[in-house]
Amino acid sequence: MKRYLFLLVLPIIMLGCTQKQMTCFKYVNPFVGTDTYGHTYPGALLPFGFVQLSPDTGDKGWNHCSGYHSSDDFIMGFSHTHLSGTGAVEMGDILIMPMIGKPKYEPEIKENSRDGYCSHFSKDTETATPGYYAVNLDKYNIKAELTATQRVGLHQYTFPGSDSVAIIIDLGHGIGDETIESTVSVVNDHTITGFRHSSGFIRDQPLYFCSEFSKPFKEYITYKDGHTGNESKVKGKICKIILKFETAQNEKILVKTGLSTFSEKNAMANILAEMPHWNFNKVVDNAKKSWNKELSKIEITGNDEKEKTTFYTAFYHTMMSPNLFSDVDGSYHGWDGKNHQKGKVNYFTNYSLWDTYRAEHPLLLLLSPEKDVEFINSMLQRYREIGELPINEYGINETFCMIGNHAIPVIVDAYLRGTKGFDANLAYEAVKHSSMNSAFNFKVDWDNYMKYGYLPSDIIKEEAVSRTLESAYDDWCVAQMAKKMGKTEDYKYFSKRAGFYKNLFDPETSLMRGRKTNGAWVSPFDHFKISHTGDAGGDYTEGNAWQYTWQVQQDVNGLIDLMGGDRKFITKLDSLFHLNSNVYGDGFVLDVTGLIGQYAHGNEPCHHVAYLYNFAGAPWKTQEMVNRIKNTLYSDKRDGLCGNDDCGQMSAWYVFGALGFYPVTPGTDYFVIGTPSFKQTKLHLPNGKTFVVKADNLSKDNFYIQSAKLNGKTYTKSYIKVDDIRKGGVLEFVMGPEPQKEWGSKAEDRPVSRIE
Repeated sequence: MKRYLFLLVLPIIMLGCTQKQMTCFKYVNPFVGTDTYGHTYPGALLPFGFVQLSPDTGDKGWNHCSGYHSSDDFIMGFSHTHLSGTGAVEMGDILIMPMIGKPKYEPEIKENSRDGYCSHFSKDTETATPGYYAVNLDKYNIKAELTATQRVGLHQYTFPGSDSVAIIIDLGHGIGDETIESTVSVVNDHTITGFRHSSGFIRDQPLYFCSEFSKPFKEYITYKDGHTGNESKVKGKICKIILKFETAQNEKILVKTGLSTFSEKNAMANILAEMPHWNFNKVVDNAKKSWNKELSKIEITGNDEKEKTTFYTAFYHTMMSPNLFSDVDGSYHGWDGKNHQKGKVNYFTNYSLWDTYRAEHPLLLLLSPEKDVEFINSMLQRYREIGELPINEYGINETFCMIGNHAIPVIVDAYLRGTKGFDANLAYEAVKHSSMNSAFNFKVDWDNYMKYGYLPSDIIKEEAVSRTLESAYDDWCVAQMAKKMGKTEDYKYFSKRAGFYKNLFDPETSLMRGRKTNGAWVSPFDHFKISHTGDAGGDYTEGNAWQYTWQVQQDVNGLIDLMGGDRKFITKLDSLFHLNSNVYGDGFVLDVTGLIGQYAHGNEPCHHVAYLYNFAGAPWKTQEMVNRIKNTLYSDKRDGLCGNDDCGQMSAWYVFGALGFYPVTPGTDYFVIGTPSFKQTKLHLPNGKTFVVKADNLSKDNFYIQSAKLNGKTYTKSYIKVDDIRKGGVLEFVMGPEPQKEWGSKAEDRPVSRIE
């Protein structure tokens, strides 16, 4: 009898577990960040997937970096590659669009023309969840649904009854790039293969595809460079194909599209391996399970549904990049321009490292170290092939868009945490080489860097201050790895370079300021002037002196000393948050968004700054400012990001902010405590242990920490060791409406960041 009772109860238990796992999934809103400057997209992908199948509402200009912007009401079609949250107008490969009526070959989204294959849509008909997107195409009364596996996108179009249904594959389409060469081949009456080679921000991107249709097409029209025909294979600059069908009312046609950087044959093989069936709902369900597995690594308890949506959407965004680009058999088109097959290894690209080293990679290292190791091994494979680590790599191409060598902190942080799975000796060789060789990275000049102890503004005409500060932090990271490996001379050498930031500190203004070869300060000095990447004569990168002065993650205590001690440091930091934000006028300032005074949360150099109060003994000010940033610059709406998400960094900041701690200095063994957002947060760690953050008496007004306990013992430190988290346990805060200025303020309770 007990056996039968168990068999009856078991499905109920399993159903309960399944429902619990689904809880996280329902709080993700992929439309967050698709308005204003977030530059996210709402389409379907798996975590870190090769395919990012999403609607394109535009293909040019700042608003359309991801291909989609919420201000638009026309869809050009659905393409298979996208960048999440960047400032680069790129990707949009292999566009597919259904239509009814006379075939059209151009989308024709222009001010006075809607005569192409594009269609109006209403946001009321849009639906998006992780791994699924749907919309009604009003022009044709077609319902479009999208889902994906790692390497295959699946379209499902529900048509009205018609004898003039057509589906176009447009290889001339790209987001901000230009098609150099393309091919289309008709394999049979339900299979199309082809190739698109494009150039733009990504200078050299070859991509093969295979599209299979659930229903045979009755005829086709090929298009090559303005000429139409019915050839079974066309090759030219811009190739397209229109496939014709007849449909009954509410008939569905499905399209599988596999991608490969290696060959058309491999694109076919990716389909066969990942999607051998035509069950759309099965693919959607598997995508849901994949996302739930990742999202359930953090379990939050709270009553604010909107805040949960903000949190889990941010967590979701941290897993949209980097992106897989190798095939199921491990084949890939390499960084050296050659085809490779190294066994069944996953390789990844799309590294916005100037952004993501700050919080996204530390978050991955904490919760998904095996994935971070895959990224590091991709970086090291690139080093094997071309002798350099990535800086700002998209589509297997170095763009040199940003500064620093921030693959270094990603690798070093993992090494110092004892992470296994990559060759540490090769990794050290790579980080040292990248810190001493200028041949590859034209944005550094190590000879002058060493000669002057900074990059002089009269030699380095762009971003000299920012490049010096970023390099000094990377140097510190190399020094820490050298120290642990027993490389004493290297440790001394790179530790000295890590202090070069001091040479750009102007004691008169207490700001980081450009300096010339003769030692003179750059004058006149406009400390509010914003410099953008590539600005001649601009000493800063996407910011000004106020925003970049704090880019001394490796020696916060040294910066406090330069400013004259704790009190003066706190006063200067207060000034950052209280200075006039209107000095730029009413116009839009690229990248410098999310302003609180001169603090610009919409750009990454400021992301650690609110936590610096802890180092000077005023953690309550950190709590106050972090709470303000979380509650005013993030939301669950389409405009819920105040700046580019930058491959997940903006979102990773929020995830850490909500947990209650932040990695101010990747490469150290601690996180700096801020203020938690939820009454309880449970981290399910990769070693099987659980770490819980509790916030007793937490409310909208009660965000100040009054006291804390770690595993039941009084805890007065304003930081927490990474190992204390990894061991599992409970960090419990008591929250209140007023600052408790004694907690965490004593010298022995503060985090320390100092060059030894």
